[in-house]
Amino acid sequence: MSDILHRIAIKATPEKVYDAITTSEGLRSWWTVDATHERKVGSVAEFGFHKRAVVFRMRINELKPGERVTWECEGDDPEWKGTRITFDLQPHEGGTLLDFSHSGWRSVENGYPSCNTVWGFLMHSLMRYCEGRPTEVYFPE
Repeated sequence: MSDILHRIAIKATPEKVYDAITTSEGLRSWWTVDATHERKVGSVAEFGFHKRAVVFRMRINELKPGERVTWECEGDDPEWKGTRITFDLQPHEGGTLLDFSHSGWRSVENGYPSCNTVWGFLMHSLMRYCEGRPTEVYFPE
């Protein structure tokens, strides 16, 4: 099993970052405009891409306000199915240190390298959104 890991310092409170990753409004501002999310453990968030040609469904497994969010991918991409996405937040120099992981990859072939690149881009998009700077949604349609 392999993991994708990213660490980024964000000049915003952990609560602000938590809201950006646990609300539909926040997720639509830095990831994809086709995002539905209920801030409730056990619920399933949906993220659509390319006019819903691809849909990722994430079960919300853990919500610790201002500290941690954990999702488990239920589909549709077979490479993502069963992987886990974790956002760990901690106060850091007047802002937040975000440790991101997308773990449980069965292979580093196929989509793994490009997914790693996209997550890196998205962490910077999340940072800009939380800091109130202009951001570019990676998947605007």
